[in-house]
Amino acid sequence: MFDLITTLKNFFTVSLWHDLPENSHFIVRWLHNALRVSYIVIRELAKGELNLRAMSLVFTTLLSLVPLIAVAFSVLKAFGAHNQIEPFLLHALEPLGAKGPEIAGNIIGFVENVKVGVLGSLGVTMLFYTIIALVQKIENAFNFVWRVTRPRTFARRFTDYLSVVLIGPLLVFTALGLAASAMNADLVQSLQAIEPFGSLILIISKTIPYLMIIIAFTFLYMFIPNTRVEMLSALLGAAVAGVLWITIGKIFASFVASSSNYTAIYSSFAILFFFMIWLYLGWLILLTGSQVAFYLQHPKLVRLGGKNYVLSPRLREKEGLWLMTVIARQFYQQKPAMTIAELEQKTRLDDANLQRLLSILQEHHFIAEIAGDHIAFQPAQDIAMITVNAILDCLRSAEESDLIVDISTADASINSVMNKLETSQLEQLDGMTLRQLAIGENQHA
Repeated sequence: MFDLITTLKNFFTVSLWHDLPENSHFIVRWLHNALRVSYIVIRELAKGELNLRAMSLVFTTLLSLVPLIAVAFSVLKAFGAHNQIEPFLLHALEPLGAKGPEIAGNIIGFVENVKVGVLGSLGVTMLFYTIIALVQKIENAFNFVWRVTRPRTFARRFTDYLSVVLIGPLLVFTALGLAASAMNADLVQSLQAIEPFGSLILIISKTIPYLMIIIAFTFLYMFIPNTRVEMLSALLGAAVAGVLWITIGKIFASFVASSSNYTAIYSSFAILFFFMIWLYLGWLILLTGSQVAFYLQHPKLVRLGGKNYVLSPRLREKEGLWLMTVIARQFYQQKPAMTIAELEQKTRLDDANLQRLLSILQEHHFIAEIAGDHIAFQPAQDIAMITVNAILDCLRSAEESDLIVDISTADASINSVMNKLETSQLEQLDGMTLRQLAIGENQHA
């Protein structure tokens, strides 16, 4: 038994992170990468940070659930689709067993008691504030998973959140209505009596709810994080989250069905107790699927075992100079300024390192941020006046301050060596400007 534990520990700490031979079958490579991602995600869950985010979202959800459904109810009522909210809630609360319809009924009752005319302007403001707070906290949780440090701008928050609150429910229930109408169409009803179409339609009808869950999760993973999320990564992460949702939902339903002791202890509070647990599990599943999508989109981090990809001083100078050149070249060619997502794709830097380099260059006034639907960057000065040496100096001394320089205890010989290095760099670059680097004038040297 001890040997088995030692072997497994060695496999997950050493052998798993060795690259496979190039002639390995693609299925073997896929399974190998899936095992790596699974190990990293489980390790991330064990740290407890995702658990804390999920718990925080439970509290915010309890505060804003009724206002959110009330707004969705008002929007859907204008299109005559408000009657689909209760079946949707029943399906979402299905893991709660017999308590699900009771909770759904209470929520609908609360929503029906919300009267906008009675609330007044302050009440309506607070109603929307609780909804915006929920969406913002969800974005913060997803940004944490995707290691995004820069949130959306106020203008983008207003437009994006408003579209989620007002248009999102309409799209969801329209899709559900179209799916139900398609299954009830005369042609489909006629085909059900013909084999093998009947069996095929039965299978499709049973898988549609699960496909809708995966599609909804894919939309969330692509839309909510303030970074570019690839469709395939989001879809695979959503598939993992969908499988977990169904599996854990069935396990939780069995737990609720056999929880008579909890009902006896908590009495009427047992319903709230189970509801909060299911909310927590739901958010944890969503964040776990997003974590899977993140690592699938960043295979470099998977090869590093999920550790933070920290640029060394040498690489920071190299990548920072490359980033500045990309921005300058775009400006010189009179093309639109590149957004963060476009810069991430162009430079192949992960979001955290890209944001750090952009912050350094912006602090030293080499680049300027352009506000709009998506944040973009362009040179803040004439690129013919920015020297390569100045860019390298700013990247090298980013964390320095006057206080740190003043307390340096290096003796004169060390200072002499450093001065010689700086003088040599200045002479070798010979006043090379960013414009020369952007148009490739230095390549002939």
